[in-house]
Amino acid sequence: MRNDPITRARPVPQRAFARNLRMSGVAGGILGSTLGALTSELLRGRRPDIAQAALTPANALRLAGGLGHLRGAAMKLGQMLSMENGFALPPELAGILGQLQANAPAMPPKQLKSVLYSEWGPDWHRQFARFDVQPIAAASIGQVHHARLRDGSDLAVKVQFPGVAESIDSDIATLGRLMRLPGVLPKGMEITSLLDEARAQLHEEADYTREAAALEDFGAAMKSDEGFIVPRFHSRHSTMRILAMDFVDSAPIEALADAPQEVRNLAVSRLITLVLREIFDLGFMQTDPNFANYRLAPDGRIVLLDFGATRRIAPEIALQYQGLLRAFLAQDRSSIWQQMLSLGYFSPEQPEARKALIVDLALQASAPLRQDTPYDFARATLIEDLALAGAELGAEREFWHVPPADLLFMHRKIGGMFLLAQRLRANVALRPLLERWA
Repeated sequence: MRNDPITRARPVPQRAFARNLRMSGVAGGILGSTLGALTSELLRGRRPDIAQAALTPANALRLAGGLGHLRGAAMKLGQMLSMENGFALPPELAGILGQLQANAPAMPPKQLKSVLYSEWGPDWHRQFARFDVQPIAAASIGQVHHARLRDGSDLAVKVQFPGVAESIDSDIATLGRLMRLPGVLPKGMEITSLLDEARAQLHEEADYTREAAALEDFGAAMKSDEGFIVPRFHSRHSTMRILAMDFVDSAPIEALADAPQEVRNLAVSRLITLVLREIFDLGFMQTDPNFANYRLAPDGRIVLLDFGATRRIAPEIALQYQGLLRAFLAQDRSSIWQQMLSLGYFSPEQPEARKALIVDLALQASAPLRQDTPYDFARATLIEDLALAGAELGAEREFWHVPPADLLFMHRKIGGMFLLAQRLRANVALRPLLERWA
């Protein structure tokens, strides 16, 4: 996996006291800035708006910076809260939190070596002919290194940040208090379920033995698919905090942007079909759509990476999604509303006018699915159009609702595929891809 090395390094705070102190500083900065803005409005003789005072670009950057410094639960919650722009959070905050996906700093070499000693023992280096201390990737839970065994085998070694697993519960509790500061979230918006889900998700992702099982499940599922490569798991060099797998020589998926149109179309068709297979056939989905998790092998196959965010999809949920898909294709407004309601997209306490607006937006969002001819992702303005059309929906703060976490993760993956298809300027007829399941 050829990656540009991560040049930034910043120690990961390991103790709960240090992590809480960091977030206390962020909270103090947000409160101070908010009070200053409110006072300024009062001095001008204006009626202050606490939400407007709190949700300034400076405060959003303070929050994102604090979460990124801590990594782990802090970054994960920021990513989760940014998933449903316009529904779970105001766009100003969601946009900045969304940047946490790709902006994780690495840990310094000294801290890395302490983790390797702890997991592999003091003679760990004797197993390797080479171990690159400079990471090739870093995310919210850990970072990845290139290594070579004595027998010449190349490995990609994922090393978890120290203290992340042990700090999950205290981090989530601290973050819950931070997110409930006046003005950060809409009044009355309940995020307890999201916090609980973030806690559970982080405990799962911090267990690399679980990710190893997901890696092997995907490897078995993709074994006969000529379009994909899933790296082979190496159990001998893996622990609960270290995950070793084959190093696959590859380039960023964005390298396809300069390929012929038919090559780009085929790659995007395969990726979209994979999403459909995950929902309807496999019963599990890799829900992290970060472009870095898709790489291009020299033979044109797509390398699939990072299965820490893999989630099981219950058969009954898949059936409900199948019903929603059929309703979209038939443009059945009544069925669309009922299916979305039963899945938990929205609470039932909605005025009739708002119900109609929700269905209108759902039909607009699903329009590409009903198209038999190739959909031109390069010229698509669907995301911008939905943002404009949904402005009225997002303005009614008293009706804001956080959907179940499973839906947020699923839509995160679907939205990521749309953005990747845009980046690759693909032209793909979507309805024929859906027919197998609709």
